[in-house]
Amino acid sequence: MAEETVPLKDAATFLLDECRMVLPGIQALFGFQLIAVFNERFVQDLSDFERYLHFAAIGLVAVAIALIMTPAAMHRRIGVRRVTDAFIDSSTRLLLASMVPLAVAISLEFYLIGRLVLKDGIAAPLAVALLALFGLLWVGVPRLFRRRHWAGTTGA
Repeated sequence: MAEETVPLKDAATFLLDECRMVLPGIQALFGFQLIAVFNERFVQDLSDFERYLHFAAIGLVAVAIALIMTPAAMHRRIGVRRVTDAFIDSSTRLLLASMVPLAVAISLEFYLIGRLVLKDGIAAPLAVALLALFGLLWVGVPRLFRRRHWAGTTGA
């Protein structure tokens, strides 16, 4: 099984397209998070600590947005006609890094919504399970796939 390499120009296009695909969803989440604080239940039904968790989740989503937009800004600053391995590597790391605060933020918001809906203490374990699912799907599965892929190509 031969490994096919992608030209740098195409790799940059794929990477920037991936960032563009994820960004609207993150921005929508951010907007809903901002609106939530103006809801009466936000103050009535959430403790001070839980409101701080919501604020932390908003901050984490903002960090995710900043990380995921950085490759496009870098691409513009270094020149759209100049794509290097270093650009691809650093942009890939930024895209992957954005997933950490995003997963934590979604899990925190999931906990808060679960706390309001379920009211029986199960929200925290469910939020931890959701965070573990993000870890499994966003880190574990790609590593397993990569390991299997490389194991299949090294014997050829």
